[in-house]
Amino acid sequence: MTIEGRDDRHSGRIRLGMVGGGQGAFIGGVHRIASRIDDKFTLVAGALSSTPEKARASAAEIGLDPERSYGSYEEMAEKEKGRPDGIEAVAIVTPNHMHFPVAKTFLEAGFHVICDKPMTTTLGEARQLGEIARAAGKVFVLTHNYTGYPMIRQARSMVANGDLGTIRLVVAEYVQDWLADRAEDTGSKQAGWRVDPAKAGAGGAIGDIGTHAHNLACYVTGLKVEKLAADLSSFVPGRQLDDNASMLLRFAGGAKGSLWASQVAVGNENGLTLRVYGDKGGLEWAQEEPNKLWYTPLGEPKRLLTRGGAGANDAAVAVSRIPAGHPEGYLEGFATIYIEAAALIRAADAGEAPPADVALPTIEDGIDGLAFIEACVKSSKADGAWVTLGN
Repeated sequence: MTIEGRDDRHSGRIRLGMVGGGQGAFIGGVHRIASRIDDKFTLVAGALSSTPEKARASAAEIGLDPERSYGSYEEMAEKEKGRPDGIEAVAIVTPNHMHFPVAKTFLEAGFHVICDKPMTTTLGEARQLGEIARAAGKVFVLTHNYTGYPMIRQARSMVANGDLGTIRLVVAEYVQDWLADRAEDTGSKQAGWRVDPAKAGAGGAIGDIGTHAHNLACYVTGLKVEKLAADLSSFVPGRQLDDNASMLLRFAGGAKGSLWASQVAVGNENGLTLRVYGDKGGLEWAQEEPNKLWYTPLGEPKRLLTRGGAGANDAAVAVSRIPAGHPEGYLEGFATIYIEAAALIRAADAGEAPPADVALPTIEDGIDGLAFIEACVKSSKADGAWVTLGN
C-alpha cells in the first residue's frame, strides 16, 4: 500500500476535529498541516483553547466555521455527535494532563482518536484508557511521528528480516538545549507547561523526548524494555521536573542498551539518534539527517542507504512522497501517521480487517511509554536501582 494509492477504496476526506492547538501552540499547526498533506482529512470543528474567547479567535485565524468552534471539548463531543455531518475523528494536541479526559470523552462518544504523546500522565490512566478504547472499538493512534520516517521504516524491516542477526545492543539518544536556562520564565507557553508536573506529569525530559527515544528503540528492534536503571537530574535551579536523564536498558530476549535524553545539552537542536547492533551487522540513524541510514554488515565496509536511492527497500519506498535527493522529514513523518490512521479508520468503519502494512504506534505503545516514565522516576528515586517496567 504505497502513499500514492492508499485508501482508494473509500472516497471523501475524514471529518476531523481538534482539541487544543490554538494561538501560541506549536504542535497544533503541525497536526493540521500533516493531516492535509495526503488529502485524507479535513478539519471541520475544534475546541482549540480552554478559554472560549481564545478558542474563537484561534478558529477565526484558520478559517474554521464559527458555529463549530466550541468553548469546551465536552460541548464539542456532544454537539458533533448529534450532527449528520459531525466529526469522525478527533486530534488531541493539548498539554499532557488533558489527554486522558479528552480521549475518554471522545472514545465514549463514538469517535476515533489521534493523540499526541505521552498518552496520559500516569500508568494507571494509560491502562484505563486502553480498556476504554478496546470497549469502544474505535481506532486509537499515538503520534510518535518519528516512526513515520522512511529510513526508520527501512531499519525496522531490516531488523525483522534478520539483516542484523540477533540484536545485542541498542543505543538511543534525544538531546536538545532549549531548556538550558529558565525558558519557562520568559513567557514561553511551550516551556511553561513542560516543566509543570501538574500539566506534564511525573516526567520532564523523559516524558517530552525520552518517550520518543524509548518508542523508537522498541519500534525498530521489535523488542520491549524489561528493566532499566535511571539517573534523572534537574540541572536548572528551581525546576521541579527532570531536564536530563541517563539510563541503562535490558530488553526482553537478552539485548542491552542505553538511553540519554536531555534538554540542557548546549549545542544540540533536535539530536534524536538510534544505533542498533546485532551479531551480523549494525545500523545508525540520525533525525537531523533523516534520509540517510548507515548499514554495516559484519566484516564489510559501512554502506550509506538513502531514501529514494538504490538501497531503499519497499518499506521505505512505501512512505516516500518525493524524488530522491529532496529532504523529507518532520512534517512528512507526521503525515505518514495521519495517512495510515485514515486507512485504519476507513477499514474500521467498513467492518474490515486493518490493512496488513500499517505500522502505527497504538494504545499499547502508549501504555508502554507510561510504564517507561514511571520506571525511570522510581529507579532514580532509588539511586539508580534496577526497576522492572510496569511493576
